[in-house]
Amino acid sequence: MTAILSFRRALVACALPLLLGACATAPSAREVPAAVQARQETGLVSAADPRAAEAGAAMLRAGGSATDAAIATMLALNVVEPQSSGIGGGGFYVRGAADGTVETIDGRETAPKAATPAWFLDADGQPLPFMQAVMSGLSVGIPGNLRLAEEAHRRHGKLAWAKLFGPAIALARDGFRITPRLHASLERAHDRAGADAEAQALYFDAMGNPLPAGTLVKNPQMAQTLERIAREGADAFYRGGNARAIAVRVASETPHPQGMTESDLAAYAAHERPPVCGTYRGYRVCGMGPPSSGATTVFAILKPLERFDLTALGPDSPVAWHLIAESMRLAYADRELYLGDSDFVSVPVAGLTDPGYLATRSRLISPGTAMIEAKPGNPPGAGAARSDGDEPPESGTSHFVVVDGAGTAVSYTSTIEGPFGSGIVEGGYFLNNELTDFSFVPEKDGKPVANRVEGGKRPRSSMSPTVIYAPDGTLFMAVGAAGGATIPAQVARAIIGVIDWRLDVPQALALPVLFAPGDTVYVEQGSALEAMIPALRALGHKVAAREMPLKANAAVRTVHGWTGAADPRSEGVAINR
Repeated sequence: MTAILSFRRALVACALPLLLGACATAPSAREVPAAVQARQETGLVSAADPRAAEAGAAMLRAGGSATDAAIATMLALNVVEPQSSGIGGGGFYVRGAADGTVETIDGRETAPKAATPAWFLDADGQPLPFMQAVMSGLSVGIPGNLRLAEEAHRRHGKLAWAKLFGPAIALARDGFRITPRLHASLERAHDRAGADAEAQALYFDAMGNPLPAGTLVKNPQMAQTLERIAREGADAFYRGGNARAIAVRVASETPHPQGMTESDLAAYAAHERPPVCGTYRGYRVCGMGPPSSGATTVFAILKPLERFDLTALGPDSPVAWHLIAESMRLAYADRELYLGDSDFVSVPVAGLTDPGYLATRSRLISPGTAMIEAKPGNPPGAGAARSDGDEPPESGTSHFVVVDGAGTAVSYTSTIEGPFGSGIVEGGYFLNNELTDFSFVPEKDGKPVANRVEGGKRPRSSMSPTVIYAPDGTLFMAVGAAGGATIPAQVARAIIGVIDWRLDVPQALALPVLFAPGDTVYVEQGSALEAMIPALRALGHKVAAREMPLKANAAVRTVHGWTGAADPRSEGVAINR
């Protein structure tokens, strides 16, 4: 114990001058392969798969907008990364224009109208086992990606709708090679990936084993689905035969008298939402509001750190990561209590992002010791008392960033939730399991849970597509990530890497990830943060190393033009127009 206290005093002794700008350490980051980055004056795409990035770049070369390229990228990812995203799921779209205008469109999935707060409870009123809920119609929300794409294209598309589908149709019809990441997903999530006969025939051999990496896979059913939507528009998905097939299949897999209906699909609409913006060290950070918890959580991680000199501390300092962990613990505590679909529950967005409120949260952070417990605060406008739910862990998802020649950036996160979603396949694509992002219990301690299930409601999400403007008002950065609840942590880390530690975008995405959603701090296994575990423990943290589903993409404007990058842990790339 004496040794630990001595170590803690030594850390604090170094921390205080560091916070004043002394004892800085040189920034360091793992080597970043040139293939994952691109520099381009007139447009670029960063995505989780090279074939999807090329699909977006092809739209830019054809004179398309950032929105056109983002839609083409989303569609191509549906084919080559079926485990993560696609038209069977939903997404969030954030567009930052050069003039400072920010638009956000919510394409999050909705619960069927028949859903009730008891949706995930058994006959005895107890929550169903997680995988039992996932592998059923209970988990499937009304997909939103195509209505989102339709609305974004109506506002900002320059190319014909059908043209955006060309690369994805070609990949599905002519075939694509299974990547090592897809193969690993097929192995890890075998039960979900192979639950449907259609998926078994696509991705597994006659013995039921996942096809090896490098195998050419053709998906004619998906090609036909995409061709029909390209010809007829999004209505070909939400009405008629496709909608009927989805509704019948999902209802048949739902252990309730009432399930999804055709009218649920016909009624789905993507909504423009007010962007959530705030300033961090003079930069304007904007993202997606509820039902996303992304913008409020990212900002609530960043803003309390303003009073600390992270630049002086540098990325090699345990104290810097301690401060980030403490701010993250507070931000996630508020997220768990207050965030949900603002169409159904009052979410105090203004209060959660209020600089005065976040200053009070910052005062709970000490450079010398960890909080014993990180509790939710009482932001302005919090209103009626509510309770924290029991949402299962999130996973899956894909993010991509596009910048076009006009200097407009689109940051778009697309998801089907877990690997291969619900395991249900219709028309060649997997249907999501997004409804398991709801709390399984509707109330705790006699108080309602903000993120409980209700008919037509959208589950809370961690997706955090973000755009950032420099202090002079110029568009500076677009960033987002995949990886469930770690997404806000990944995005905040990238922003700190670029703004505070002055790293270039490939280095910032290569930084290790620290994830502190509660009173345990998780550090990325195999990263430089593992070596800091003794120092973090000496500061009072409970720390564990673990693997995390990390996959970020970003673009940053420099004096040489826009630079894009993909997370070196992923198969992603950034390519220019």
